[in-house]
Amino acid sequence: MKEIRKKGMLLFAALIFVSLGWGTRTALANSSSGTEGSHENNVSIYIAGDSTASYYGEDRAPRTGWAQVLDPMFDKKIVVQNHASSGRSSKSFIDEGKLDNILAEIKKKDYLFIQFGHNDSKSSDPARYTEPFTTYKSYLKQYIDGAREKGAIPVLLTSVERRGFTEDGQAKRSHGEYPEAMKQLGSEEQVPVIDMSERSIDLYNQLGPEGSKDLFMWFAEGEHPNYPEGVSDNTHFQENGAKQIAELVAEEVYRLKLPLLHSHLSKELKMKFSY
Repeated sequence: MKEIRKKGMLLFAALIFVSLGWGTRTALANSSSGTEGSHENNVSIYIAGDSTASYYGEDRAPRTGWAQVLDPMFDKKIVVQNHASSGRSSKSFIDEGKLDNILAEIKKKDYLFIQFGHNDSKSSDPARYTEPFTTYKSYLKQYIDGAREKGAIPVLLTSVERRGFTEDGQAKRSHGEYPEAMKQLGSEEQVPVIDMSERSIDLYNQLGPEGSKDLFMWFAEGEHPNYPEGVSDNTHFQENGAKQIAELVAEEVYRLKLPLLHSHLSKELKMKFSY
């Protein structure tokens, strides 16, 4: 009788051990598949651009790129991968291997947002200069082709305008033929175009010559510890300006109904844009 009871207890212990082991493996499997599933369901927006979009650390604060603050415009299913780099043109970004870095990571159904133009116009610098309707378009097409080869979705964004006003207080355009060349390429390649040149001009006109300074790096001497001598920068945004520009980008995502993106805008923005 004791032998039977002993065997029964050993069998019971073995069953508990197997059950616990199976439960642990199941939990680990569920955890792993949950993580992988979550990763697979995320859509990344890769940013290829210049200093107006790039990331800045605390030592440059409050200077902020618009892509640096784009992530909070979406829910957690959308991840912004900001590869924008200060001083780059559509040409130099490729020549330095930065597009290759993006294409090594980007996956099917991700997005590639492409915004260049500020530095393409620097005719005195052959490492960066492109001509609007020829080399500029040919370099931009490399981004489009590269994204499509990986099953990703390219989107062109015309450059945000620099801050500048005419004598009668109207915002001036600062990028010549580059925005038109980009829009022409978008039409030829059937790529969505977000016209940030137009949207930013409208914003500057709404705010006027003085109000628009609050978008940019305008600080008097002693006003900010990172810029003790003051700064008057009509190209780069402070955090307030970057957020407003990023919201304009998000609004265009909503207006164009970009698949996999527009439905994942934050609830607050979807309510705001639906009015």
